[in-house]
Amino acid sequence: MPAPDVAALLAQLERSEPDIAEPARVAVEWLAGGEALETISQFDVCEFLWYTLPIKVPGDQATIARALGRLLRLAGMERYAALCDSPATARILLTYAREGEEAGAAAYHRELEATGVLPPDIAELSWSSIMGPEELGAHVACAAALELAIVTGDPVDREELTRRWLTSPRAELGGDCWLHRVHGERLNRWVLGRGTARRELAQPFEVRLHAPIAAPDEPHLEPLRWLLGLARTGVRLTERLNVGRAVAAEAADRFGWGNRARSGVVRGEADVPALTELRQIAVHDLGALRRSGRRLVLTTTGRNLLDDRAAMWEAATPTLLVPAPGEHDFEVSIRESALMILVDGDVVRDGDLRDRVAEVVNGEGWRATDGGRVGGADLTGPLARLRHRLDALGLDTAADEPEAAGPAPEAAGPAPEAVGSAPEIATRALQHPSREPVRRAASAVAWRLTAAGRRAALAALRAQALRPRQYAGLG
Repeated sequence: MPAPDVAALLAQLERSEPDIAEPARVAVEWLAGGEALETISQFDVCEFLWYTLPIKVPGDQATIARALGRLLRLAGMERYAALCDSPATARILLTYAREGEEAGAAAYHRELEATGVLPPDIAELSWSSIMGPEELGAHVACAAALELAIVTGDPVDREELTRRWLTSPRAELGGDCWLHRVHGERLNRWVLGRGTARRELAQPFEVRLHAPIAAPDEPHLEPLRWLLGLARTGVRLTERLNVGRAVAAEAADRFGWGNRARSGVVRGEADVPALTELRQIAVHDLGALRRSGRRLVLTTTGRNLLDDRAAMWEAATPTLLVPAPGEHDFEVSIRESALMILVDGDVVRDGDLRDRVAEVVNGEGWRATDGGRVGGADLTGPLARLRHRLDALGLDTAADEPEAAGPAPEAAGPAPEAVGSAPEIATRALQHPSREPVRRAASAVAWRLTAAGRRAALAALRAQALRPRQYAGLG
């Protein structure tokens, strides 16, 4: 039976309880937005009572909640009315009043999770806290499906129901599914970006990133596979908890990583920066290794990645754009722009890459910490990190094929040695910008991705484009 007309309910309430008729009108306008009451869900009611009411609606919040409950009871919506009078609502409103918005919002999320109607994150989709129209539609539809399943009394697997609801073709979407709609919306938002240069660079990727990027058939991510394989029996660490000399020397020799020592002798992990970066990826980004005493050992996650090449690819490729501790969006934007430039496999000189990336990020409006526009020197850290990550995962061939720079004049005073892989040369040289010959040598180092590297760049860009949008500080 359809719910009674809102206007009729308000008129009835005006006659019987005139003191709460106006608070009820305010509440139902916020809750239903002019739509019929039969369109609202338990999620809508909870969101209004536990988030919208305490943050956005002026007036006596307890009275407004009570008035809404009375209106919903008149409409025969007892389950929703009970939420208005519940101890949970009183407790959350009191938390907002006494402890502030952050504590109140945390209480709201805990209570909403306990209802069971909040669609959970699944492997295919993590929900945003800032949703576009398509994602909001998908979220509301999933919440309603969860509520219906709970009300019927059947056991509910929330993740499975959410996955099925998102991935099944829907008649109301013309045979499309909600997951495709959300991905398309996020991808379009990412392509539009900020700034003309950024949009022009990203535009072709809206089509290229539409489908998942499959792992290549040929061997790939061999350094990561090698390190995880060693950890099956444990990788011994030194007293300073670094990888020992024998393993570091094997890594340098096996993957052509070189070292920073002028003599070419590898004394330990510190002489092989790519190995340090690889360890960072395996331990911190993937959770595939953990330290146990003075050994690196394989975790369950690491074992699963070793046994599933597709899973390793899916997990490892996004680490090219994972923010480092303390990094901000502009550093990630630098690496993201560099990957878009490099993805087609052309050889690009370091100086040319820096110029093109600077044009993009400057056009996005990023500003340096001193208030000026982002300049070339600000690119050094993020690009060096990208160099090391590509090298650590075996995705860059530029270290083997640097472009000839020609003879350089003598530097005034000692300069960092040009020994080691391309990432190491570039990083050391760019850390000494006053030394023109060394800077020239670094700018002559080329960037070029392997075939697997090009696929990995696309996979990383896709993961970046489809990531959920979150409010600052909200997990």
